[in-house]
Amino acid sequence: MSAADCLIELGTEELPPKALRSLMTAFAGGISDGLSGARLKCKGVHPYASPRRLSVIVDSLEFRQDDQVITQKGPPVSIAIDEKGAPTKAGLAFAKKCGVEFDSLAREKTAAGEWLTHTGTDSGRPTAKLLPGIVQGALDALPVPRRMRWGSHASDFVRPAHWLVLLHGTEVVPGSVLGLASGRLTRGHRFLSSGAIELGAPGDYVDALEEKGFVIPGFERRKEKILAAVADCAKRAGGDPVGDDALYDEVTALTEWPVAFAGSFDVDFLSLPKEVIVATLTGHQRYFPVRNKKGALLPVFVAVANIDSKEPDRVRDGNERVIRPRLADAAFFWKTDRQTSLGDRCDALKGVVYQRGLGTLHDKSMRVAALATLLAEQVGVDADDVTRAAVLAKCDLLTGLVGEFPELQGTMGGYYAESSGETPAVSRAISEQYLPRYAGDDLPGSVAGQILAVADKLDTLAGIFLLGKKPSGNRDPFGLRRAALGVVRIFIEKGLDIDLDAAVRAAAIQQPVTTDDCNDNRETMCDFIIDRFRSYVLDGDQGVTSDMFEAVRLRRPSSLVDFGDRLRAVADFMSLEPAVSLASANKRTANILRKAEFTADRTRVVDASLLTDDAERVLYHAMQAARKDVAPMIQRRSYTEALRRLAELRTPVDAFFDGVMVMTDDEAVRSNRLTLLAELRALFFDVADISHLTPTQE
Repeated sequence: MSAADCLIELGTEELPPKALRSLMTAFAGGISDGLSGARLKCKGVHPYASPRRLSVIVDSLEFRQDDQVITQKGPPVSIAIDEKGAPTKAGLAFAKKCGVEFDSLAREKTAAGEWLTHTGTDSGRPTAKLLPGIVQGALDALPVPRRMRWGSHASDFVRPAHWLVLLHGTEVVPGSVLGLASGRLTRGHRFLSSGAIELGAPGDYVDALEEKGFVIPGFERRKEKILAAVADCAKRAGGDPVGDDALYDEVTALTEWPVAFAGSFDVDFLSLPKEVIVATLTGHQRYFPVRNKKGALLPVFVAVANIDSKEPDRVRDGNERVIRPRLADAAFFWKTDRQTSLGDRCDALKGVVYQRGLGTLHDKSMRVAALATLLAEQVGVDADDVTRAAVLAKCDLLTGLVGEFPELQGTMGGYYAESSGETPAVSRAISEQYLPRYAGDDLPGSVAGQILAVADKLDTLAGIFLLGKKPSGNRDPFGLRRAALGVVRIFIEKGLDIDLDAAVRAAAIQQPVTTDDCNDNRETMCDFIIDRFRSYVLDGDQGVTSDMFEAVRLRRPSSLVDFGDRLRAVADFMSLEPAVSLASANKRTANILRKAEFTADRTRVVDASLLTDDAERVLYHAMQAARKDVAPMIQRRSYTEALRRLAELRTPVDAFFDGVMVMTDDEAVRSNRLTLLAELRALFFDVADISHLTPTQE
C-alpha cells in the first residue's frame, strides 16, 4: 500500500472562540502547504475543530516522497579543466559537492559554451520522518497575536496543549510537537466522556468522538446542528431567532455537544430599545433573541448549552437568572442616561481626549460639524440638521449604556437625541454616523446621515494621516481602510457628487497638526481613497479593467461619482469595434508628442492653410465637427455618448496615420501637424486618457 489516510489532532485547553474558525482554516492550510512543499501527494485535506482541538484528516497521503532526479550545473569546462586536461580546484569542488568522482561528471554544450553537469537521484524520505516537522511548521504559522507557555515546556502556543494524535493508516507516526509525544489516544467531552478514546485508524475519528466522546468534531456540521436547533426552539416559542453568522460561529466554537433550549425574561424589559436587548443577550451571554413575524422582540431567548443535562429545567432556570440582572442594569442605564439631554453633555466632551495630537472629542465634533456644513452646501441641502447632528454625534460616548455596550455608539445617540427633543432628521443622522461599520454593511439612509458619516470618516483619515500613522502592510489599528471604503461606498452608491480633493483639503486644514508635508499627506490621503475605490470597482464585476481605471485616474476627475460615470463610458467605448484602432492611435499620438517634446497650450491652434495633405484636412474638419458635438455632452457628463461620437473619427484617424508624415522637415508644417495631434488627444482626454488603454483585438 503506497498511501493511506492520515489524522493529525492537537488537543488543548479551550481555544479562543472568536478565532477558532480562522485557526482551523489556517492550520489545515498550513498542513496542505507543508505536504506540498515536502513533495508528499494526497487527495485532500479536511479541517476539524472544536473548543479543545484542532485537527485535520488527510486523504490518501503517500508513505514516502517520490524519488527526484536532480541535475546540477557546474562551472564551465574551460575553468574546471586546465590546459593539461587535469581537473582544477573548481572542477574538484563541484565533484565533491555532487558526491561523485570527477570522471563521472557529464558535459553539456550550450550556445554560451560547454559546462560540467551531474544528474543524480534524490531518494524520497519517509512521510513519518517529515510529518512532525510539517505539523510544527503549520502551528508556528497560525495567526496567533499572543502566545503563552505552560508548565516546564519551552514551547509556546495560544493555549496549553495536552495531547497529540498522529496516525498514518493504522500506525502511529513517532514524533514530538509542542513537547507532546504522538499517540493514538484522543479525548472526548470534558464532562460527558468517560475517558481517553483509542483510535485504530483515521477513518474511526469522527464516529468514535461522536459515539464515545460526545464531541462533534466537524465545525460546519456542529454549526448546522446549532442553526437547526436554535430555529426549532425559536419556532416553538412563536418566532424566529436573531443572530448573525459571527454569533453562530462563536457559539459553535464554544460547544462540542450543543443542546439548544428556550428561556424567557420579564416582559417589562421589552420597553428597552430592541438594540439594547439584542446587545445584552448576544454580547454578554451569546444567547439568540427571538422576534415575531412583524420583527418585534419577544420576551424569549434561545441558548445553546455544551452539555445534555439530565435536569434541563435547572439549566434553563440558571440561564434565566443570569440574564435578569443584565437586563436590569441596561434598564437602569437607559433611565439614567435620559435624565441628561445630549446637548448638556457637549461641554463634557472637552475633557475626553480623542487622539493624542488631535485634541478632544469636542474638538473633533467641531471639526466634523464644520466639514459637514461645507459638504452639505456642495450637495445643495439644508446644512442645519447635519451640523446639529455633528455637534451632538459623540455625546452618547459619555452615557452609561454606551459605556456598557460600546458597539451601540451612534445607535443610542439617535435614541437619546429623540428623547432630548431633537428633530427626526438629527436623530436619524446621529444613529447613522458610523455606517457602514464593516464590508457589506448598510449605508446611511438619510442625506444628513450620509454627509455626517462622510465628514466623520474624512476627519479621522485626515488626522491620522497628518500624524504620520497611515496603514502599513496588514496593520491598520485605526481602521482607515474601512473608513476610506465607507466614504467610497457612500459617494458612489448614494450618488453624493462631492469634490473629493476639496473635501480632503477642508478636512486636513482643520487638523491641529503642524507638518511641513501637509500637501503631500493630503495627496497621499486622496490616493489612499482612490485605491479603495479601485478595489471596489475591480472587485465589483462591472466590466472595468485595471487599464480602464488608470485611463480615467490620469484624468483626475473631481468627484468619485464623475469618476464612475467616466469608467462606465470607457468600458462601453472598449466594447465598440473602432476602440482598438483609436486606442492604438492615441497611444501613438502620445508617443509622437513626447518624443517631439511638444507641449500643447491654448496659444497653439491648427493653421488650416498649412494643411497640405488631403488626409490631414479630412481629419481636421472631422475633429472640428466632433468638437462641436462633444462639448455639450462633456458639459452634461454624457461621457458614453461623447466617446461613441468620437469613435466615428476612426476612419479619418487611420487615414491620417497611413498617409501623413508627421515629422516632416518643414518646421511649420511639422509643428502644425503636432498641434493637430495634440488637439485630437485633447478631444479624448476630456473623458479619459485613452492612450493608456491596452486593448486586445479578438
